[in-house]
Amino acid sequence: MSGPTRPPLLDGTASLLMKGYGWLPDVRRRAGNAPAVPVRILGRRGVALHGKEAVDFFYDERHVRRHDALPGPLLDTLFGRGAVHTLDGGPHRGRKALFLTLLKDPERIAALVEHARDAWDRAEAGWQDRERVVLFDEAARVLTRAVHDWAGVPLSDDEEETAARDLVAMVDGFAAVGPRHLRARRARTRQEQRLAPLIEELRYAGAPSGQATIAQAVAAHTDANGRQLDPHTAAVELLNVLRPTVAVTWFLVFAAHALHRWPEHRELLATDERYAWGFAQEVRRFYPFAPFTGGLAAADTRWGGVPIEKGSLVLLDLYGHDHDPDLWPEPYAFDPTRFTRPGATIGRDDLVPQGGGDPAEGHRCPGEDITLALLASLVPRLARLPHDVPDQDLSIPLHRVPTLPRSGYVMERVRLATPATAG
Repeated sequence: MSGPTRPPLLDGTASLLMKGYGWLPDVRRRAGNAPAVPVRILGRRGVALHGKEAVDFFYDERHVRRHDALPGPLLDTLFGRGAVHTLDGGPHRGRKALFLTLLKDPERIAALVEHARDAWDRAEAGWQDRERVVLFDEAARVLTRAVHDWAGVPLSDDEEETAARDLVAMVDGFAAVGPRHLRARRARTRQEQRLAPLIEELRYAGAPSGQATIAQAVAAHTDANGRQLDPHTAAVELLNVLRPTVAVTWFLVFAAHALHRWPEHRELLATDERYAWGFAQEVRRFYPFAPFTGGLAAADTRWGGVPIEKGSLVLLDLYGHDHDPDLWPEPYAFDPTRFTRPGATIGRDDLVPQGGGDPAEGHRCPGEDITLALLASLVPRLARLPHDVPDQDLSIPLHRVPTLPRSGYVMERVRLATPATAG
Protein backbone atom coordinates (compact mmCIF):
# COMPACT_ATOMS: atom_id res chain seq x y z
CA MET A 1 0.00 0.00 0.00
CA SER A 2 1.57 3.29 -1.07
CA GLY A 3 1.96 6.27 1.22
CA PRO A 4 0.26 9.62 0.76
CA THR A 5 0.99 11.42 -2.48
CA ARG A 6 2.78 14.72 -2.09
CA PRO A 7 1.13 17.69 -3.78
CA PRO A 8 2.85 18.98 -6.90
CA LEU A 9 5.47 21.65 -6.24
CA LEU A 10 6.06 24.25 -8.90
CA ASP A 11 9.64 24.58 -10.09
CA GLY A 12 11.10 27.90 -8.93
CA THR A 13 14.06 28.10 -11.32
CA ALA A 14 12.52 30.76 -13.56
CA SER A 15 11.44 32.78 -10.53
CA LEU A 16 14.94 32.52 -9.05
CA LEU A 17 16.49 33.84 -12.26
CA MET A 18 14.03 36.74 -12.34
CA LYS A 19 14.16 37.68 -8.65
CA GLY A 20 17.69 36.74 -7.59
CA TYR A 21 18.21 37.78 -3.99
CA GLY A 22 14.51 38.38 -3.53
CA TRP A 23 13.47 34.88 -4.55
CA LEU A 24 13.90 33.00 -1.29
CA PRO A 25 12.62 35.79 1.00
CA ASP A 26 9.58 36.01 -1.31
CA VAL A 27 9.03 32.24 -1.09
CA ARG A 28 9.17 32.48 2.70
CA ARG A 29 6.77 35.43 2.85
CA ARG A 30 4.21 33.53 0.81
CA ALA A 31 4.60 30.62 3.24
CA GLY A 32 3.98 32.83 6.28
CA ASN A 33 7.72 33.27 7.03
CA ALA A 34 8.01 29.64 8.06
CA PRO A 35 11.53 28.54 9.10
CA ALA A 36 11.43 25.70 6.54
CA VAL A 37 9.77 25.87 3.13
CA PRO A 38 9.60 23.17 0.43
CA VAL A 39 11.15 24.30 -2.87
CA ARG A 40 11.87 22.84 -6.28
CA ILE A 41 14.87 24.01 -8.34
CA LEU A 42 16.09 22.62 -11.66
CA GLY A 43 13.54 19.86 -11.31
CA ARG A 44 14.84 18.76 -7.89
CA ARG A 45 12.83 18.87 -4.69
CA GLY A 46 14.31 20.40 -1.59
CA VAL A 47 13.73 22.57 1.42
CA ALA A 48 14.87 26.11 2.20
CA LEU A 49 15.83 26.89 5.79
CA HIS A 50 15.97 30.17 7.69
CA GLY A 51 17.14 31.24 11.15
CA LYS A 52 19.98 30.73 13.62
CA GLU A 53 18.83 27.22 14.49
CA ALA A 54 18.78 26.47 10.77
CA VAL A 55 22.44 27.49 10.54
CA ASP A 56 23.35 24.91 13.18
CA PHE A 57 21.32 22.26 11.38
CA PHE A 58 22.74 23.07 7.95
CA TYR A 59 26.40 22.99 8.99
CA ASP A 60 26.05 19.69 10.84
CA GLU A 61 27.42 17.02 8.50
CA ARG A 62 25.02 14.49 9.98
CA HIS A 63 22.26 16.46 8.26
CA VAL A 64 23.77 18.13 5.18
CA ARG A 65 26.70 17.07 3.01
CA ARG A 66 28.65 18.87 0.30
CA HIS A 67 30.20 15.93 -1.54
CA ASP A 68 28.47 15.77 -4.95
CA ALA A 69 26.21 18.61 -3.83
CA LEU A 70 27.73 21.45 -5.83
CA PRO A 71 26.56 21.51 -9.45
CA GLY A 72 29.13 21.26 -12.24
CA PRO A 73 28.62 24.83 -13.49
CA LEU A 74 29.49 26.14 -10.01
CA LEU A 75 32.64 24.02 -9.85
CA ASP A 76 33.69 25.04 -13.34
CA THR A 77 33.48 28.74 -12.48
CA LEU A 78 33.67 29.62 -8.79
CA PHE A 79 35.28 26.79 -6.81
CA GLY A 80 37.07 24.43 -9.21
CA ARG A 81 36.99 20.67 -9.56
CA GLY A 82 38.40 18.87 -6.52
CA ALA A 83 38.23 21.97 -4.30
CA VAL A 84 37.90 21.85 -0.51
CA HIS A 85 34.27 22.92 -0.93
CA THR A 86 33.43 19.49 -2.41
CA LEU A 87 34.73 17.48 0.55
CA ASP A 88 33.10 16.29 3.77
CA GLY A 89 34.24 14.75 7.04
CA GLY A 90 37.92 14.04 7.68
CA PRO A 91 39.11 14.90 4.15
CA HIS A 92 37.38 18.26 4.39
CA ARG A 93 38.81 19.05 7.83
CA GLY A 94 42.30 18.06 6.72
CA ARG A 95 42.22 20.25 3.61
CA LYS A 96 40.43 23.06 5.46
CA ALA A 97 43.21 23.10 8.07
CA LEU A 98 45.55 24.35 5.35
CA PHE A 99 43.33 27.35 4.69
CA LEU A 100 42.78 28.06 8.38
CA THR A 101 46.54 28.07 8.98
CA LEU A 102 47.17 30.44 6.10
CA LEU A 103 44.13 32.73 6.18
CA LYS A 104 43.51 33.24 9.90
CA ASP A 105 47.10 33.94 10.99
CA PRO A 106 47.14 37.57 12.26
CA GLU A 107 50.68 38.16 10.99
CA ARG A 108 49.84 36.95 7.52
CA ILE A 109 46.65 39.03 7.47
CA ALA A 110 48.60 42.12 8.52
CA ALA A 111 51.10 41.48 5.73
CA LEU A 112 48.29 41.23 3.15
CA VAL A 113 46.81 44.50 4.41
CA GLU A 114 50.19 46.19 3.94
CA HIS A 115 50.42 44.88 0.38
CA ALA A 116 46.89 46.16 -0.28
CA ARG A 117 47.64 49.59 1.16
CA ASP A 118 50.77 49.89 -0.98
CA ALA A 119 48.93 48.79 -4.12
CA TRP A 120 46.05 51.19 -3.38
CA ASP A 121 48.38 54.15 -2.79
CA ARG A 122 50.25 53.50 -6.05
CA ALA A 123 47.00 53.22 -7.97
CA GLU A 124 45.50 56.29 -6.30
CA ALA A 125 48.46 58.42 -7.35
CA GLY A 126 47.66 57.61 -10.98
CA TRP A 127 43.94 58.34 -10.68
CA GLN A 128 44.62 62.05 -10.33
CA ASP A 129 45.91 62.14 -13.92
CA ARG A 130 42.81 60.54 -15.39
CA GLU A 131 39.52 62.11 -16.36
CA ARG A 132 37.43 59.32 -14.84
CA VAL A 133 38.02 56.14 -12.89
CA VAL A 134 35.73 53.13 -12.49
CA LEU A 135 36.31 52.00 -8.91
CA PHE A 136 35.27 48.40 -9.52
CA ASP A 137 37.94 47.91 -12.18
CA GLU A 138 40.62 49.73 -10.21
CA ALA A 139 39.91 47.95 -6.93
CA ALA A 140 40.06 44.58 -8.69
CA ARG A 141 43.52 45.40 -10.01
CA VAL A 142 44.67 46.68 -6.61
CA LEU A 143 43.56 43.49 -4.85
CA THR A 144 44.92 41.27 -7.62
CA ARG A 145 48.37 42.84 -7.28
CA ALA A 146 48.25 42.72 -3.48
CA VAL A 147 47.18 39.10 -3.14
CA HIS A 148 49.69 37.87 -5.73
CA ASP A 149 52.57 39.65 -4.01
CA TRP A 150 51.39 38.34 -0.64
CA ALA A 151 50.86 34.78 -1.81
CA GLY A 152 54.22 34.54 -3.57
CA VAL A 153 52.70 34.14 -7.03
CA PRO A 154 54.71 35.91 -9.74
CA LEU A 155 52.67 38.45 -11.69
CA SER A 156 54.17 40.75 -14.30
CA ASP A 157 52.66 44.13 -15.06
CA ASP A 158 51.49 42.75 -18.41
CA GLU A 159 49.70 39.84 -16.66
CA GLU A 160 48.01 41.97 -14.00
CA GLU A 161 45.02 43.13 -16.04
CA THR A 162 44.28 39.65 -17.42
CA ALA A 163 44.55 38.07 -13.96
CA ALA A 164 42.27 40.71 -12.43
CA ARG A 165 39.71 40.30 -15.21
CA ASP A 166 39.76 36.50 -14.88
CA LEU A 167 39.46 36.46 -11.09
CA VAL A 168 36.52 38.85 -11.29
CA ALA A 169 34.91 36.82 -14.08
CA MET A 170 34.96 33.63 -11.98
CA VAL A 171 32.87 35.35 -9.32
CA ASP A 172 30.69 37.34 -11.70
CA GLY A 173 29.64 34.35 -13.80
CA PHE A 174 29.03 31.54 -11.31
CA ALA A 175 25.27 32.16 -11.05
CA ALA A 176 24.73 33.31 -14.62
CA VAL A 177 23.80 31.74 -17.91
CA GLY A 178 25.06 32.74 -21.32
CA PRO A 179 28.14 34.91 -21.96
CA ARG A 180 28.91 35.67 -18.29
CA HIS A 181 29.03 31.98 -17.49
CA LEU A 182 31.19 31.18 -20.51
CA ARG A 183 33.63 33.96 -19.57
CA ALA A 184 33.86 32.52 -16.07
CA ARG A 185 34.63 29.02 -17.37
CA ARG A 186 37.32 30.28 -19.72
CA ALA A 187 38.81 32.45 -17.01
CA ARG A 188 39.10 29.52 -14.60
CA THR A 189 40.68 27.28 -17.22
CA ARG A 190 43.19 29.99 -18.13
CA GLN A 191 44.18 30.65 -14.52
CA GLU A 192 44.41 26.96 -13.58
CA GLN A 193 46.72 26.47 -16.56
CA ARG A 194 48.81 29.42 -15.40
CA LEU A 195 49.20 28.19 -11.82
CA ALA A 196 49.66 24.42 -12.26
CA PRO A 197 53.22 24.81 -13.68
CA LEU A 198 54.06 27.14 -10.78
CA ILE A 199 53.09 24.38 -8.34
CA GLU A 200 55.50 22.00 -10.08
CA GLU A 201 58.27 24.63 -10.08
CA LEU A 202 57.85 25.21 -6.36
CA ARG A 203 58.02 21.49 -5.64
CA TYR A 204 61.15 21.15 -7.75
CA ALA A 205 62.76 24.03 -5.83
CA GLY A 206 62.26 22.19 -2.53
CA ALA A 207 61.39 23.44 0.94
CA PRO A 208 61.88 27.17 1.55
CA SER A 209 64.57 28.33 3.97
CA GLY A 210 62.16 30.59 5.90
CA GLN A 211 58.41 30.81 6.33
CA ALA A 212 56.60 29.32 3.36
CA THR A 213 54.64 31.62 1.12
CA ILE A 214 50.98 30.84 0.50
CA ALA A 215 51.88 29.28 -2.85
CA GLN A 216 54.67 27.19 -1.31
CA ALA A 217 52.38 25.97 1.47
CA VAL A 218 49.70 24.91 -1.02
CA ALA A 219 52.31 23.16 -3.19
CA ALA A 220 53.67 21.25 -0.18
CA HIS A 221 50.32 20.32 1.37
CA THR A 222 49.53 16.63 1.79
CA ASP A 223 46.02 15.29 2.25
CA ALA A 224 45.01 12.63 4.76
CA ASN A 225 46.36 9.95 2.41
CA GLY A 226 49.85 11.43 2.77
CA ARG A 227 50.07 12.44 -0.88
CA GLN A 228 50.51 15.90 -2.30
CA LEU A 229 47.68 17.33 -4.33
CA ASP A 230 48.01 16.82 -8.05
CA PRO A 231 49.17 20.06 -9.75
CA HIS A 232 45.71 20.83 -11.09
CA THR A 233 43.99 20.48 -7.70
CA ALA A 234 46.76 22.47 -6.04
CA ALA A 235 46.20 25.21 -8.63
CA VAL A 236 42.48 25.09 -7.83
CA GLU A 237 43.17 25.58 -4.12
CA LEU A 238 45.65 28.38 -4.77
CA LEU A 239 42.95 30.09 -6.80
CA ASN A 240 40.67 29.61 -3.80
CA VAL A 241 42.98 32.02 -1.99
CA LEU A 242 43.45 34.50 -4.84
CA ARG A 243 39.84 34.61 -6.09
CA PRO A 244 38.02 35.30 -2.77
CA THR A 245 40.50 38.04 -1.94
CA VAL A 246 39.79 39.78 -5.23
CA ALA A 247 36.06 39.28 -4.55
CA VAL A 248 36.43 41.88 -1.78
CA THR A 249 36.17 44.27 -4.74
CA TRP A 250 32.38 43.91 -4.52
CA PHE A 251 32.36 45.02 -0.90
CA LEU A 252 34.66 47.98 -1.64
CA VAL A 253 32.28 49.24 -4.32
CA PHE A 254 29.34 48.75 -1.96
CA ALA A 255 31.27 50.77 0.62
CA ALA A 256 31.71 53.58 -1.92
CA HIS A 257 27.99 53.40 -2.60
CA ALA A 258 27.26 53.72 1.13
CA LEU A 259 29.63 56.69 1.50
CA HIS A 260 27.94 58.42 -1.42
CA ARG A 261 24.45 57.87 0.03
CA TRP A 262 25.39 58.62 3.63
CA PRO A 263 28.47 60.89 3.57
CA GLU A 264 28.14 61.60 7.30
CA HIS A 265 30.19 58.43 7.90
CA ARG A 266 33.32 59.86 6.27
CA GLU A 267 34.56 61.84 9.27
CA LEU A 268 34.28 58.94 11.72
CA LEU A 269 35.99 56.60 9.27
CA ALA A 270 38.93 58.98 9.08
CA THR A 271 39.43 59.11 12.85
CA ASP A 272 38.12 55.92 14.46
CA GLU A 273 39.56 52.47 13.71
CA ARG A 274 36.79 50.75 15.64
CA TYR A 275 34.20 52.55 13.54
CA ALA A 276 35.97 51.44 10.36
CA TRP A 277 35.60 47.83 11.54
CA GLY A 278 31.90 48.37 12.30
CA PHE A 279 31.39 50.04 8.93
CA ALA A 280 33.00 47.01 7.23
CA GLN A 281 30.68 44.67 9.11
CA GLU A 282 27.61 46.72 8.18
CA VAL A 283 28.60 46.75 4.51
CA ARG A 284 28.76 42.95 4.64
CA ARG A 285 25.37 42.78 6.36
CA PHE A 286 23.46 45.45 4.46
CA TYR A 287 24.51 44.84 0.85
CA PRO A 288 23.66 41.69 -1.14
CA PHE A 289 26.50 39.22 -1.64
CA ALA A 290 25.48 35.53 -1.54
CA PRO A 291 21.70 34.91 -1.66
CA PHE A 292 21.89 31.42 -0.17
CA THR A 293 24.11 28.37 0.06
CA GLY A 294 23.18 24.74 -0.48
CA GLY A 295 23.92 21.09 0.10
CA LEU A 296 22.27 17.68 0.00
CA ALA A 297 20.42 15.98 2.84
CA ALA A 298 22.66 13.30 4.35
CA ALA A 299 19.73 11.26 5.68
CA ASP A 300 15.96 11.23 5.93
CA THR A 301 15.13 13.77 8.60
CA ARG A 302 12.75 16.55 9.50
CA TRP A 303 13.29 20.21 10.37
CA GLY A 304 10.88 23.02 11.07
CA GLY A 305 7.96 20.67 10.60
CA VAL A 306 9.01 19.83 7.02
CA PRO A 307 10.22 16.34 6.03
CA ILE A 308 13.62 16.26 4.30
CA GLU A 309 14.44 13.24 2.15
CA LYS A 310 17.97 11.90 1.86
CA GLY A 311 19.66 13.32 -1.22
CA SER A 312 17.25 16.24 -1.60
CA LEU A 313 18.41 19.85 -1.84
CA VAL A 314 18.85 21.85 1.36
CA LEU A 315 19.18 25.62 0.95
CA LEU A 316 20.19 28.01 3.72
CA ASP A 317 18.88 31.56 3.39
CA LEU A 318 21.81 33.99 3.80
CA TYR A 319 20.52 37.28 2.40
CA GLY A 320 17.22 36.96 4.25
CA HIS A 321 19.05 36.05 7.45
CA ASP A 322 21.18 39.21 7.33
CA HIS A 323 18.00 41.28 6.86
CA ASP A 324 15.84 39.50 9.43
CA PRO A 325 14.21 42.12 11.71
CA ASP A 326 14.26 39.64 14.60
CA LEU A 327 18.08 39.65 14.40
CA TRP A 328 18.65 43.12 13.00
CA PRO A 329 16.17 45.83 14.04
CA GLU A 330 15.42 48.15 11.13
CA PRO A 331 17.35 45.84 8.81
CA TYR A 332 17.17 48.17 5.80
CA ALA A 333 18.79 51.06 7.67
CA PHE A 334 22.56 51.33 7.21
CA ASP A 335 23.94 51.62 10.74
CA PRO A 336 27.55 50.67 11.59
CA THR A 337 26.90 51.36 15.28
CA ARG A 338 25.09 48.01 15.44
CA PHE A 339 28.60 46.62 15.81
CA THR A 340 30.34 49.39 17.78
CA ARG A 341 27.88 50.67 20.39
CA PRO A 342 28.65 49.70 24.01
CA GLY A 343 27.44 46.23 24.81
CA ALA A 344 26.99 45.21 21.18
CA THR A 345 27.57 41.48 20.81
CA ILE A 346 27.39 39.60 17.56
CA GLY A 347 26.99 35.84 17.81
CA ARG A 348 28.81 33.49 15.49
CA ASP A 349 25.71 32.82 13.42
CA ASP A 350 24.06 36.24 13.63
CA LEU A 351 25.90 37.56 10.57
CA VAL A 352 26.34 35.10 7.70
CA PRO A 353 27.18 36.88 4.42
CA GLN A 354 30.00 34.38 3.86
CA GLY A 355 28.29 31.39 5.48
CA GLY A 356 27.79 30.29 9.05
CA GLY A 357 28.94 27.67 11.50
CA ASP A 358 32.47 26.99 12.75
CA PRO A 359 35.05 27.53 10.00
CA ALA A 360 37.28 24.85 11.50
CA GLU A 361 34.58 22.20 11.35
CA GLY A 362 32.27 23.25 8.53
CA HIS A 363 32.17 25.12 5.25
CA ARG A 364 32.15 28.69 6.54
CA CYS A 365 34.57 30.84 4.56
CA PRO A 366 37.95 30.97 6.37
CA GLY A 367 38.71 34.31 4.72
CA GLU A 368 36.24 36.45 6.68
CA ASP A 369 39.02 37.94 8.81
CA ILE A 370 40.83 38.92 5.62
CA THR A 371 37.70 40.51 4.19
CA LEU A 372 37.17 42.59 7.32
CA ALA A 373 40.82 43.59 7.61
CA LEU A 374 41.00 44.73 3.99
CA LEU A 375 37.76 46.70 4.22
CA ALA A 376 38.66 48.31 7.55
CA SER A 377 41.97 49.42 6.04
CA LEU A 378 40.93 50.52 2.54
CA VAL A 379 37.51 52.07 3.20
CA PRO A 380 39.01 54.92 5.29
CA ARG A 381 41.31 55.65 2.35
CA LEU A 382 38.27 55.80 0.13
CA ALA A 383 36.49 58.07 2.62
CA ARG A 384 39.43 60.50 2.56
CA LEU A 385 39.65 60.56 -1.23
CA PRO A 386 38.18 63.75 -2.74
CA HIS A 387 36.39 63.04 -6.02
CA ASP A 388 33.32 63.99 -7.98
CA VAL A 389 30.51 61.52 -8.58
CA PRO A 390 29.06 62.23 -12.04
CA ASP A 391 25.57 61.25 -13.12
CA GLN A 392 25.55 57.47 -13.45
CA ASP A 393 23.38 54.45 -12.72
CA LEU A 394 24.12 53.50 -9.12
CA SER A 395 21.08 51.23 -8.82
CA ILE A 396 21.73 47.73 -7.49
CA PRO A 397 19.67 45.13 -9.40
CA LEU A 398 18.61 42.37 -7.04
CA HIS A 399 17.82 39.96 -9.86
CA ARG A 400 21.52 39.85 -10.80
CA VAL A 401 23.73 37.49 -8.77
CA PRO A 402 26.28 38.62 -7.77
CA THR A 403 25.13 42.20 -8.00
CA LEU A 404 26.75 45.60 -7.59
CA PRO A 405 25.99 49.19 -8.60
CA ARG A 406 25.42 49.06 -12.36
CA SER A 407 28.03 51.70 -13.15
CA GLY A 408 30.76 50.14 -11.02
CA TYR A 409 30.97 53.54 -9.24
CA VAL A 410 32.56 56.12 -11.53
CA MET A 411 34.76 58.82 -10.01
CA GLU A 412 35.85 62.03 -11.74
CA ARG A 413 38.39 64.70 -10.80
CA VAL A 414 40.12 62.56 -8.18
CA ARG A 415 42.25 64.86 -6.03
CA LEU A 416 44.97 64.36 -3.48
CA ALA A 417 43.63 62.47 -0.48
CA THR A 418 43.40 64.20 2.88
CA PRO A 419 45.95 62.87 5.37
CA ALA A 420 44.90 60.23 7.87
CA THR A 421 44.48 61.31 11.47
CA ALA A 422 44.30 57.78 12.86
CA GLY A 423 45.15 54.25 11.77
